[in-house]
Amino acid sequence: MSGILDLLNGPMGKQLISGVAQQAGQSEDKTSGLLSMALPVLMGAMKRNASTPEGAQGLMSALSGKHDGGILDNLGGLFGGGVDQSVMDDGAGILGHVLGGKQAGVQNALSQKSGIDAGTIATILKVAAPLVMGYLGKQTRQQNVSDSNGIGDLLGGMLGGGSNSTKQQSLIESFLDSDGDGSILDDVAGMVLNSGGQKKGGLGGLLGGLFGK
Repeated sequence: MSGILDLLNGPMGKQLISGVAQQAGQSEDKTSGLLSMALPVLMGAMKRNASTPEGAQGLMSALSGKHDGGILDNLGGLFGGGVDQSVMDDGAGILGHVLGGKQAGVQNALSQKSGIDAGTIATILKVAAPLVMGYLGKQTRQQNVSDSNGIGDLLGGMLGGGSNSTKQQSLIESFLDSDGDGSILDDVAGMVLNSGGQKKGGLGGLLGGLFGK
């Protein structure tokens, strides 16, 4: 099964990175680095939301309708002349739904790690969210996922298999579940998004494959 970061490594990923970089006014290198951190966080948030029957059903409905993957079929058209406002609005809605009150904290943590200002990160995430949903929609059809149990398994597989995936997922959940008072969120975000620096040890290595190169 394809992992979410496989999306960035293929030909479609190159086009996606180039388009997002152009939209945000950032270098492709910086944009690629940011997306490699942001996409697993978005996917982790979706997996967490899909852990309830209502959340899973809502996600399945979205994937079988508006977010069936068609957006990925014409990336040239999507990015040509700038991303349409309706796509940005859709992205804002997705972010509000999956990240909720944690959105600003997630953006600030990504900003600290990537060196890109939080306002630009907000723009990049609004573009990325519909693309992540489209990718998920395509995978749902390719894997013949038709129920709420299957969507949770699919999301888990796309976050990366192997014995570390549970630990990676629990760290992403801790990150998203922080109470938003600043200190705890910053601490957990530092662990999740830091592949070196002060918090080396097991966490950096554990998450290196998921969040970094």
